[in-house]
Amino acid sequence: MPSPLEASAQRDRRPGLKLGFSLFWRTFFLLALLLIGCTVAWLQTFRSLEYEPRAIQTAHQIASLVNLTRAALVYSDAITRVSLIKTLADQEGVRILPREPNDRFQPYTSGALDLRVTEELIDQLGEGTTVASRVNDEAGLWIGFTIESDTYWLLLDPTRFSRVGGRTWLVWLSTAMALSLAGAALITRLINLPLKQLSRATMQVREGEYEAHRLDERARTNEIRAVNIGFNRMADQLAKIEQDRAIMLAGISHDLRTPLARLRLETEMSVADEDARDHMAADIAQLDAIIDKFLDYARPDHVDPKPVLLRDVVDACTYAVQDYEEMNIKVEVPPDLRVMGDEVELTRVISNLVENARRYGKTPSTGVADVTIQAQANNDAVLIKVRDHGAGVEPALLAQLTKPFFRGDAARTSAAGAGLGLSIVAKNIERMGGTFALTSTPGRGLAAHIRMPRAMPPGIKPGEPQGSGAKKPA
Repeated sequence: MPSPLEASAQRDRRPGLKLGFSLFWRTFFLLALLLIGCTVAWLQTFRSLEYEPRAIQTAHQIASLVNLTRAALVYSDAITRVSLIKTLADQEGVRILPREPNDRFQPYTSGALDLRVTEELIDQLGEGTTVASRVNDEAGLWIGFTIESDTYWLLLDPTRFSRVGGRTWLVWLSTAMALSLAGAALITRLINLPLKQLSRATMQVREGEYEAHRLDERARTNEIRAVNIGFNRMADQLAKIEQDRAIMLAGISHDLRTPLARLRLETEMSVADEDARDHMAADIAQLDAIIDKFLDYARPDHVDPKPVLLRDVVDACTYAVQDYEEMNIKVEVPPDLRVMGDEVELTRVISNLVENARRYGKTPSTGVADVTIQAQANNDAVLIKVRDHGAGVEPALLAQLTKPFFRGDAARTSAAGAGLGLSIVAKNIERMGGTFALTSTPGRGLAAHIRMPRAMPPGIKPGEPQGSGAKKPA
């Protein structure tokens, strides 16, 4: 069964990750929606106020030309009619053709406004009028009319009349829309830029970099300037608090350890009872260890990650406890596996986990803590697992174990402590850019899962094997 960190790595490799909907895009989409709505409203207004009168005007012009042509043909003799037809074709681009019963034509109704022109022409010229855009596969503006019992086609030059609903307005509309959206994007960027800077500065302050990103206190906008000034003052105050905390902790460490050292010396020299002396020395050592825990937890969040050979760190942490009778350690870490981190911090992490397993991970039947340390490369990450086979904890308590000063149930708290061990582990792992998770099954032990960035040796790409001999963490 995959560990929580392996499951997370598998999810990271799945396609179709959800994209964040930032404030920039939300503002841009709202402005774009407003512009599109205004454009649609303008288009409907334009159709009502411009297209309808334009269609009627075009239909009246065509009807006037047809009526004049029909009148000229009616009131001219046969010889004059032939000359008139030739003159109209040469000078006016108007052709008069007889209409045959088997003529094929395509109605002039490609759009709603073309249909409006057709209706207006029929109303002006009377019933029996036909308006076509193509007759016998010849394109043009064809008007079918009658003179007494004869029927004719009048073919007009299409360039004489601009087609209603042409593409010019579409080009203009597309250009205006593109310019409007570009303007909306620019305005949105200007509005969101101070928020983006504030978000970046907030992230840096959260990481402890109080002086890395100062906000502009001379911004022209009053509200932004006030926010920037307030944020900078807050960052200054946090930096001072952090500095005061470090000084205070250093002072506490010095002031407490000096009398503790004197107490230990006096105990060893003045207490005659050997058993009482050992207990008092153990209590003093425990107080000294608790002070170390407090200092570790309050350590500043500044780490410079470097390639670290994981096996060397594990060996250094297990060397001091490998001869303990109450503990058995099994290490399954490839000798050439490297992680990006801080060697001192990583040593502190492994040591805390091993000590936690030694104290609370003893198998109830044998009283011995069986601890397994495993590691495996997984693309650009390294999965580390430290597991004991003790009593374990209830799943509901797992989220509480990494909180400062929290200690689990009596099964895992036989030794006194500050309750900071796993808190220090979680904080140090996060400080080095990794993730930390705990899993447990009551009666089968506790497992700590660590996911650290992988340091690639020269010539090896992510995804290639880095070593052999490691079992995959279950």
